[in-house]
Amino acid sequence: MENRMTENEIEVKFLVKDLSRLELRIQALGGKLVQPRVKETNLRFDFPSGDLTRDHRVLRLRQDQTARLTYKDPAQVNHPVSVRREIEVEVSSFDDTRALLEALGYQVFMLYEKYRTTYSFADTLVTLDELPIGHFSEIEGPNAERLQEMAETLWLDWALRSNESYAALFNRVKSTCGWTMDNLSFDDFLGKTVTPADLGLKFADRSA
Repeated sequence: MENRMTENEIEVKFLVKDLSRLELRIQALGGKLVQPRVKETNLRFDFPSGDLTRDHRVLRLRQDQTARLTYKDPAQVNHPVSVRREIEVEVSSFDDTRALLEALGYQVFMLYEKYRTTYSFADTLVTLDELPIGHFSEIEGPNAERLQEMAETLWLDWALRSNESYAALFNRVKSTCGWTMDNLSFDDFLGKTVTPADLGLKFADRSA
């Protein structure tokens, strides 16, 4: 188990109508491809009592090209973007780590999937995320000012940003649409349509 990161995660996300156009903009500006499009499988864990969820804490196991275990504190209040302490370690086995967590009393309460492409611009990371509930871009960087600068460079309307997690957006969609599925998976959303209004968001990408 290799320690990879213990620091504040500072990020913001945007609902995007045309992900391909945004990627062309990123490439034209010289963004460096860090991770080509890859499918992610994420498991969210909690105690049967729901203590972590109630306290807005996250324990997540992710599998893409590697397996990573992540813990996140609740987001700090009174920030224009999402700021939360994150501890992340790379693990040698997704299945063994899941078994370890379950042996300690944790249970999987949600699976969620997405396809993610990642670019870097100096001190920021920009992702292109394809989820069953829509397409998004996340920007992560050193501070809110830098995130806003990057968003404006990418023609993303800062006023339409979201600081909510994908899990929170998923729960809003379920509440709005009256759906009862447990997982944010492509199979569970097959044949279903999610609108920006269902998410409580608006498309943030715009023309120059």
